[in-house]
Parts: sequence; C-alpha cells; structure tokens
Amino acid sequence: MRPKTAITLDMMQFRFVLSVLALSLGLVSGSSISASDTTGVSRVELRPGWRMDDGTHMAALHIVLDPGWKTYWRAPGDAGIPPQLDWHDSRNIASVTPIWPSPVVFFEQGMRSIGYLREVIIPLRLTPDTADAGMVLEGNLQIGICKDICIPASLSFAAALPATQARPDPVIAAALADMPYTAQEAGVRAVSCRIEPGANGGLVLHTRIDMPSAGGTEYVVVEAGNPHVWVAEPDSMRDADALHASTRLLHVEGKSFALDRSKLRFTVIGDRRAVDIRGCTP
Repeated sequence: MRPKTAITLDMMQFRFVLSVLALSLGLVSGSSISASDTTGVSRVELRPGWRMDDGTHMAALHIVLDPGWKTYWRAPGDAGIPPQLDWHDSRNIASVTPIWPSPVVFFEQGMRSIGYLREVIIPLRLTPDTADAGMVLEGNLQIGICKDICIPASLSFAAALPATQARPDPVIAAALADMPYTAQEAGVRAVSCRIEPGANGGLVLHTRIDMPSAGGTEYVVVEAGNPHVWVAEPDSMRDADALHASTRLLHVEGKSFALDRSKLRFTVIGDRRAVDIRGCTP
C-alpha cells in the first residue's frame, strides 16, 4: 500500500467505548443505542440473527456513521486501521468468523484505503462448543473511523443467542448477498504468480489473473496469509483478458520469511463487483 499517513494516532487518547445492551432472547431485530454524542458514530446495533441448519449461528454488527465518515475493511491499506475482534468473554462459542461485505476504494491524502462509507453490516458466523444450546456473545470490536482525523473506536457488545431462533434476519441476509464473488462465480480461469528477491530485502510478487473485467478501474488487494508480513499496494494493469499485479512483501520486524502461495489471497475490486481469489500457482 503506501508510506504511513502523517496523522499520528494515540490509541489511549482517542479510544472510546460504545456499549451495546444485552438483547432479550426473543428479539430478532436487535437492540441499538444512540451514539450521537460520539464523534463520527451515529448508531451501533448487534443483530442476534438465527441458528442455521448446520448448527452454526449467524449474527451481525450494524455500524452507522455520520455523513462524511468511513471505516475500514479487514485489509484497510496503510492509511487505515485494521479491525480487531475479541470475543473471548463469550460463552458456548468455539469460534467467531467475521464475513466482510464487498468494500469500496477511497483515497486519503493520496493514499489508497479500502473500507466502507457511512454504513456497514458485518455478519458474524458463530460455531458453538455445545450444539443445540444457547450462546452468549460478549466482546469487543476495535475499528478505525476517519473523516478529517482518524479515531480508533472500541465497540463493546453483549447478546444472548438462543438455539431456538430459526427465522433469518433479512438485514443480515442482504449483507451476506453483498459478499465478493468467488473466483468460480467471476469466471476466473487461472491465477499464476512469480516470486523474486526484493532489491532492499523482502520479496517481490508478480501475479497474473486471467478473468473478465470487474468493471472500470480495477484495484487489487493482496493478503499474505501471515499477520507479520506487510504487503505494499500493488501496481496493477489490465492486458485484454488478464489482470497483472506486482507488489513488495516485507516482514514487519525485518526477518526472513517464506511465502506460501496457497495462503495468498487476492481481492479484485471493480465498479461492478469485487472478486475473492485464494492462492496461485507458480
């Protein structure tokens, strides 16, 4: 992505907490609190969702920002703050998987960021420790919100999720329908990549994605599958039916590292769709 933004963030100075009240067992639409006195945040809601046929539970966090404010996707770019979810105070929950809707690309001080403008609904797929039993989802989501300044925000939540709730929430269902296309759905024919040593350490990754256009200017986001590896904003270009992207990868502590091609994740964001692609071949 690009050199770090000039904005200096003090996590302790700017941190604020929004508490989402515990939801009653029978409530489907969720409970919300007003955040009108908190800079940038208009409303936060935890939607308790429903128990699915496979035994997992689908809930969601619904975040509404004030006009002009934005928040960030799981890979936010160097000008953004990556979201972090902590759910370890929960009960009867083995795992929580956020399902991020298709993001948009925007620019701040000439730097590319990936995220959401004004509003985002983040579905949460929850796996229970004990099947057919109720869950208590309790934890914290740290996000960054930005307008003229960037502020780290800590959203606290608590909800009872009964196993008996089977009626899908149409708001969450709409967010799930807004997921990026899979490679198969988007008509991706092949993904190949070449790795070479970088001039100043690290690695250089060259990728070719054979796929139809996603519409307009196409942006490529690369995730290394390793939280200790920083990935630069790729240079990308389209040549007929192929999209080419090149980027640099560095260990955040300057250490050497191996790159597993199967764990690389490419997201192509265009005007018509976003496409989620996993792995590449030599």
